[in-house]
Amino acid sequence: MAASTPVSTSTLGTDDFEALAGRVDEAIAALQTLDPGARAKATTLKAAIEAFHKAGLTKIVEGLKSDARGHELLIELASEPAVYALFSMHGLIRADLATRVSRVIDMVRPHIESQGGTVEFDSVEDNVAFVRVHGTGTGCHSTLPKLTSAIEEALHEQVPEIERIQVIADEPEPVLVQIVTAIPADDLGWSKGPKTSELDDAKPFRWDIDDSSVLLLRFDGRLQAFRNACAHQGLPLDEGIVDIEARTITCPWHGFRFDCTSGECLTAPQAQLETLPVRIKDGHAWVRAE
Repeated sequence: MAASTPVSTSTLGTDDFEALAGRVDEAIAALQTLDPGARAKATTLKAAIEAFHKAGLTKIVEGLKSDARGHELLIELASEPAVYALFSMHGLIRADLATRVSRVIDMVRPHIESQGGTVEFDSVEDNVAFVRVHGTGTGCHSTLPKLTSAIEEALHEQVPEIERIQVIADEPEPVLVQIVTAIPADDLGWSKGPKTSELDDAKPFRWDIDDSSVLLLRFDGRLQAFRNACAHQGLPLDEGIVDIEARTITCPWHGFRFDCTSGECLTAPQAQLETLPVRIKDGHAWVRAE
């Protein structure tokens, strides 16, 4: 049998990267079919190899960061999907809090659905995770407490920064408005913004509040608010280019690319847009920008 041709890293394209990632997934799936003894040995070997690679990669990243030109190269390298995925897998790139919470929600969703419920991530504010949970039954027969407990356990284990879970009731919007207005908006520094009817999907909207500038982005009716300042040099992003399918916005000044739903920078490791609390009340967007 002919030996397989190695993939050249200098010409590694998206299709090649996805093929390599697929081979890893297949190998991990095959590992689960081994007998317990063989699986334990294979798992130990996998963990040892990953730890060896992480130690080497950590030294490389530390060395690059310590030199000005090396830091620039690191940012350029991290813009490559294969490099970004490798750094992320080994924990060398730390996603923002909202992204990590969203990933945990995605992880527990199959279990929640198997219990007849649904769960959707909404937002994170002041280390509090807001989630929408729907269970079956009512009163003492409701599955909601059990589902909520499972979500809390997963978040406390995977994202220890989260101090509390706030379940948003699965009710019509007027009820949600009452939750927001239980405490006067003015006392919390909330500012009333444009009508939601003025916001087009996937079109950046600039909203200037006193000395601050806010960037509003809406996808499929879901509203996100960020400080209108690129994490690179603080220049405004409202004239940035939006990729609707990828849900990213590219800074018009120096090309830094950000995730429109989380604010995560896909160009430079650990750079994030500043996420701002946002609510919809009386048909208007409200943001706490202080």
